[in-house]
Amino acid sequence: MIFFRKPIPGVDHPVMEADVVIVGGGPAGMACALRLSQLIDEHNTAHPDAPISKENIYVLEKAREAGAHSLSGALLDPRAMNELLPEWKSEAPIEAEVSRESVYFLTKKSKFKAPITPPPLRDHGNYVISLNRFVKWMGGKVEETGFTVFTGFAGSELLIEDGKVAGVRTDDKGVDKLGEQKANFEPGYDLKSKITILAEGSRGSLTKQLVTRFELDKDRNPQTYGVGVKELWEIPPGRIAEGEVIYTAGYPLTSKEYGGAWIYGGKNNTISLGFVTGLDYQDPRTDPQHVLQAFKQHPFVRRMLEGGKMIRYGAKSLPYGGWLSMPPLAGDGWMIIGDSASFLNSQRLKGIHLAQKSGMLAAETAFEALVANNFSAAQLGHYKEKVDASWIRKELYPVRNFHQGFEGGMLQGMIFAGLGQVTGGGLWDMKAHAGHTRMKHLIDAMGWGSGRDQFLGWAKGDGKLTFDKLTDLYFSGTKHEEDQPSHLVIEDINICNTRCPKEFGNPCQFFCPANVYEMQESAEHPGAKELHLNPSNCVHCKTCDIMDPYQIITWVPPEGGGGPNYDGM
Repeated sequence: MIFFRKPIPGVDHPVMEADVVIVGGGPAGMACALRLSQLIDEHNTAHPDAPISKENIYVLEKAREAGAHSLSGALLDPRAMNELLPEWKSEAPIEAEVSRESVYFLTKKSKFKAPITPPPLRDHGNYVISLNRFVKWMGGKVEETGFTVFTGFAGSELLIEDGKVAGVRTDDKGVDKLGEQKANFEPGYDLKSKITILAEGSRGSLTKQLVTRFELDKDRNPQTYGVGVKELWEIPPGRIAEGEVIYTAGYPLTSKEYGGAWIYGGKNNTISLGFVTGLDYQDPRTDPQHVLQAFKQHPFVRRMLEGGKMIRYGAKSLPYGGWLSMPPLAGDGWMIIGDSASFLNSQRLKGIHLAQKSGMLAAETAFEALVANNFSAAQLGHYKEKVDASWIRKELYPVRNFHQGFEGGMLQGMIFAGLGQVTGGGLWDMKAHAGHTRMKHLIDAMGWGSGRDQFLGWAKGDGKLTFDKLTDLYFSGTKHEEDQPSHLVIEDINICNTRCPKEFGNPCQFFCPANVYEMQESAEHPGAKELHLNPSNCVHCKTCDIMDPYQIITWVPPEGGGGPNYDGM
């Protein structure tokens, strides 16, 4: 398996010594850094004769600025923030406090409102936020502590020495498409770290290296995922209140797919609107971006949006596997936090607070290790003990079977969800299957009949209410250095050009929400098509890495600083 782009031979990477390196500056990484700073400050006040330095503690963030790659619905459960920074509400960017909720089941033309809001979706006390702005604010707080936040630096490779994680190598800059050095070439740094904390978000590339290298997925459910496709809209006044929350299930999906939509009312007549499609669907023609466009054409949603305008777009994968897919959280020299470690409640559709709390507990473990000067698996293993003793386990363990229950369809899923609610999680631990293994061959899916065209293949868009992928992509602010090696590493492209068209119809051209993968006429073989990549379109959702039926696509970080710009998302 290929996990990183081909290294340039003969390049020396400067070495920087570090005490702690946090890879990823999202809500988990920033909360980890803030909590670690608090503990060091408390220690240094109490022990001025034996201070702990902050100089060699770093946060690596691949985006050009903190928050630029951060995307969520987003509703914030404030539990972790109340513990981390009790006065946070007086200065953090908040759109609105949740004022009301409602849940609808949609058919093609009608809607049915749930008479009561299911307990997991009752959001009073939560806050509508822009995760981009919130993480940017958290990043500012981290820099105030004295820690260094390196933006525009991606972690490209784990450094392994004697079976232990010894740090991380950052990306080389100034490499052309052929892998040759350009005039502005700068080698990446080898950050030799006593503790490396992976906070990369969903399907983290270094986390994937770690899991594979040390078989961390052994005896665990495979991780399952969804992909959320989101648009931010400005709409006429009076359509939806600030802080109003709407969830929907049903149309445009059928009983064979798992997914649902959200609509959150924000400030100044803006709404966050999106659809999460489970990445365990069976029809290879399913297009999650098309799902969102079809959802907007439902009369209920159309009436809300007409006369408004779309102002931002983005997409992000999210881990659904929960407690039973969680890898070991710590080992020699390393810990995993946030989405990378499966800290998301798929029943509540929330994970920001869990990511933050996991980061805080990892920070407490790292602090204890620094004091003890012990970075072994036994010492860092206290992190898992802290998780087990915290409200994270109390929230995640009872919903450990939630997503698995939907593998047999919507009706079966609702039955299992109800059973889990009554029994505190279910009578047994249910097995899961990796989403890509559930994809059927194209010929089988084509025999399922009508009623599915609303989300199959590409959406054309009318330019007002609905949009094609390239139009949506423009509103993501995505920008990459064009002349660089592809960060979408395909082990055997012959499979893409020969087997996949016959077996699955090249589903990459559909499941990618950014038009990265295209089938174009072959110059060498008239009448045949071959795969063409547009890596500069990539919004870093990792759907290709997750859903490719052959598992021959590996997403690795592009040159640091490239990617989407989720301003206000």
